[in-house]
Amino acid sequence: MKTIAIDGPAAAGKGTLSRRIAEDYGFHHLDTGLTYRATAKALIDRGLPLDDEAVAAEVARTLDLGGLDRAVLSAHDIGEAASKIAVMPTVRRALVEAQRGFAAREPGTVLDGRDIGTVVCPDAAVKLYVTASPEVRARRRYDEIVGNGGVADFETILDDIRRRDERDMGRADSPLKPADDAHLLDTSEMGIEAAFSAAKSIIDAALKH
Repeated sequence: MKTIAIDGPAAAGKGTLSRRIAEDYGFHHLDTGLTYRATAKALIDRGLPLDDEAVAAEVARTLDLGGLDRAVLSAHDIGEAASKIAVMPTVRRALVEAQRGFAAREPGTVLDGRDIGTVVCPDAAVKLYVTASPEVRARRRYDEIVGNGGVADFETILDDIRRRDERDMGRADSPLKPADDAHLLDTSEMGIEAAFSAAKSIIDAALKH
């Protein structure tokens, strides 16, 4: 089973990189963050409470990972709802099981998130930890919003990213951290082409063994 696990903080570029890698190798791709958003959206759509862990876990267990729509699930209110259910242990367990099922698909998979190499797929063939400085990540997010015609404040985005890092790295259940055997890829000074080239070199070497 060829699984490539890609972890890292928000806006480090791991999503873009993961999709590019999956396309290049002909592997299936899953942004595991979207599984939490999809669970939250299903709760909202059905008018179910966001603070009932048993209900949220049941919805998570019946989630179809095949058709997650990034554009729809990127909505701000869905993100806020997802952050509420993402701290629920039974929801996390249900989604980790679903993510592991996805990881078993042939001919291979690329999963990106916060705890792929440490929790979801600790036996992954390749583990990458993609990061960049908070300032660089905030600048990328700012440029993306403005580039899409939106209005953004750089300092607000930077504060939000730092807060998210603190929350992700400080949580008791599956904190964000590199796996012991992960390859560190700092994209602070890299464009997507350079990051992809560096990642491909690491993956090619690992998959040969």
